[in-house]
Amino acid sequence: MTAQNLPYHPNPSSPKLSLPEGACDAHCHVFGPAAQFPFAPERTYTPVDATWATLTELHAKLGLSRTVLVQASCHGTDNSAMLDAIARSNGTCRGVAMVRRDITDAELHALHEGGVRGIRFNFVTHLGQDADLDAVRELCARIAPLGWHAVVHFDANRLETLAPVLKSLPVTLVIDHMGRVDASAGLEQPAYQMLLDLMEDPRFWVKVCGAERITRAGPPYDDAVVFAADLVARFPDRVLWGTDWPHPNIKKDMPDDGALVDLLARIAPTPDALEKLLVDNPTRLYWAQ
Repeated sequence: MTAQNLPYHPNPSSPKLSLPEGACDAHCHVFGPAAQFPFAPERTYTPVDATWATLTELHAKLGLSRTVLVQASCHGTDNSAMLDAIARSNGTCRGVAMVRRDITDAELHALHEGGVRGIRFNFVTHLGQDADLDAVRELCARIAPLGWHAVVHFDANRLETLAPVLKSLPVTLVIDHMGRVDASAGLEQPAYQMLLDLMEDPRFWVKVCGAERITRAGPPYDDAVVFAADLVARFPDRVLWGTDWPHPNIKKDMPDDGALVDLLARIAPTPDALEKLLVDNPTRLYWAQ
């Protein structure tokens, strides 16, 4: 039996913060509709349908004009729902896929033509079995000629073991959700210091979204904002941000996406920092090719 997900926020607020032209939601998802794009039988959770049409309405309200869709485990390696959304986007959307170890070169090139620019690996307990490290190494070697990157999603307690593997990979790596550190443990905690060590390598990027995931205090996520702001200040050219809509596996306090946008006034408090976070950085990573 799979866990059932909460519905996304029914009426998110309009943010007070005005976003720069070309602002990008660099981490969000489309799910289903299940009648058209069935969920993977091996999934560990069943999300609500979260369609491209609903997402584009939300983005218009928030002031976001570009999108990076990230394949989530509930759809497994069937990227059809994501590819369908990218095809509808008129070039304003890119994707990060999940793929089988035995994917063919022709299938990889088809994904590239469909707007995919990276692949994702999960090392998160509640999402099921970890990605196979030998497969990770093989796939990263194969995507390197395409100019793709790898997105890694891990629990913070995995980082000590994973760090040497990640450093050995021949591609740019993007870390999801600030490494899922425990926001109550402070900036000096070992997991965050290991994350900073990785970020000293210029091949690493980090997403400063997921405040609602790493918080221990709950809304308005003051404990988590400290980490996001620190990462933006330290690594302004290698940070990304996204809503994480429709917020899969959030158990309570479903986030208001307008309020998440308004946190950016504290995360990237200058016009230059906000422009890099929302416009320049995603352009370099997802629209340069």
